[in-house]
Amino acid sequence: MKDLHLEYFEEAARFLQRHPKVKGPGIGVIGTGKGAELAFSMITFLPQVVAAVCISGCSSNTITALHYGELTLPGLRFDMSKISISEAGVFDIFEALDDPMDPANSHCLIPIEEAEGHFLLVVGEDDRNWKSSFFAEMAIGRLRQHGKDNFKLLSYPGAGHRIDPPFLPLCSVALDRVLGLPILGGGERKAHAHAQEHSWKKIREFLHLHLG
Repeated sequence: MKDLHLEYFEEAARFLQRHPKVKGPGIGVIGTGKGAELAFSMITFLPQVVAAVCISGCSSNTITALHYGELTLPGLRFDMSKISISEAGVFDIFEALDDPMDPANSHCLIPIEEAEGHFLLVVGEDDRNWKSSFFAEMAIGRLRQHGKDNFKLLSYPGAGHRIDPPFLPLCSVALDRVLGLPILGGGERKAHAHAQEHSWKKIREFLHLHLG
């Protein structure tokens, strides 16, 4: 995966702000996985973004570097020796990502405590793609440490990685666009369906609240 430049997303945010169908003045973003990570970065660095829904995301930059002006956040790496492969050829990468809490990886942290907007964190407790619940706790801990209360957490037992809008099927295994491999995502059908239905309602409420 190539390096990401936040200016590309900043241009999109400015376009939306100018669009006659957008109420404004601020905009909201929704992302899952790597997209949630970008949502963390957008609300942190871009003043146009005032609300971010981060689904199954990490508040450290991962895999590829993120650039914004003179700033560069390197990406946490995957330890390939910690990946297991099932007989069906499905990759379990749950333990593979470098520890974002390790002081040696502090340069990968997105400074979310600088964000002025609001976060909605959505996680599935049976996410096997990576440690979404732990990452959410890590993000909330940093926000609280800096006296912030601009967040809400939705945590769903039995839900997997891809918490999509309601009525979409559980995707317990998916081809990861970053790694290019079939990755185990986790989740139980009934619990995951509940998470999608409940979270979608809460996501809409969150965006209506903070975007007007």
